[in-house]
Amino acid sequence: MSCIEVHSLSKSYSSILAVDTIDLSVESGQVFGFLGPNGAGKSTVIKLLTTLIQPDSGQISVLGVNAIKEPLKIRKKIGVVLQQPSYEPTLSVEKSLEKYGMMWNVDKKTRQIRTEELLESFELTQIRKKKNEDLSIGQRRRVQVAREFMHDMDLLFLDEPTVGLDPSARRKLLDFLKNKVKDTGMTIFYTTHVLTEAEYLCDNIAIINNGKIITVDSPNELKNRFGNEKTIKIHVSEQFIQLPNLLKDIPDCNIEKSDGIIITIHSTNSEIVLMNILKILNQNNIPISDLSAMPTNLEEIFLKVVSDSDASNN
Repeated sequence: MSCIEVHSLSKSYSSILAVDTIDLSVESGQVFGFLGPNGAGKSTVIKLLTTLIQPDSGQISVLGVNAIKEPLKIRKKIGVVLQQPSYEPTLSVEKSLEKYGMMWNVDKKTRQIRTEELLESFELTQIRKKKNEDLSIGQRRRVQVAREFMHDMDLLFLDEPTVGLDPSARRKLLDFLKNKVKDTGMTIFYTTHVLTEAEYLCDNIAIINNGKIITVDSPNELKNRFGNEKTIKIHVSEQFIQLPNLLKDIPDCNIEKSDGIIITIHSTNSEIVLMNILKILNQNNIPISDLSAMPTNLEEIFLKVVSDSDASNN
């Protein structure tokens, strides 16, 4: 069942076409990653899907409801955490959670139960009495995300939710979200600039650039489609400035960077390329400290897809 259906959606700001006739379908019960560089159109799409702004043209269906004609009906069923900080400075952490539950008409007993659960899940118990204005940026962000779970929802929009979180808090949040989707069947629409997060969390990923959807697929399928290259890194024992010149004639040996000590190469035929590299290094008596060949990760795929998109538009 589709949670979000978008057809020929467009939105302009003056002469800037922020969203350019996109089509998008998001199935229920998954974490859907929405990735793109700054200015690609991500925030505009989220504002359209959450009914904060109206499109210039196109159709939007969210949870089976026409988002253009019945925006209030949708807002009752969704949660939204935007990039901008949002907190009540003088309220304590626990009072913030309780107030948010009251805003959503959650009964008192349920508010109390959920407050305790969320304080524990987001590791906020020890600071429950602290005012929001006295919290660190990361602590405020955890409160901002936690309070959204005070009410029931079928669809949650999270826009860069881990900004300001340390690695431990980030992983715990990602695991919390994974378990929520698994246990409740809710859908999460997730944007991030941290590609390792998307790879760990998301079932499917859409990449947007210049207002257009470039591709939609699972992380593994994106790797299969775009990640047939491997990244080869060579670390020689001493600086050898001429090393790139020795390797440049090897077929399918695309040198990305080199400082004479560490050289990074991309290749779709890594085994043969590695054999040729080792042969040349041996012939020139260049000692190796370390050598590795790693599959291309999601970040490199993202950079490649966006770069190819930019090139096709120029």
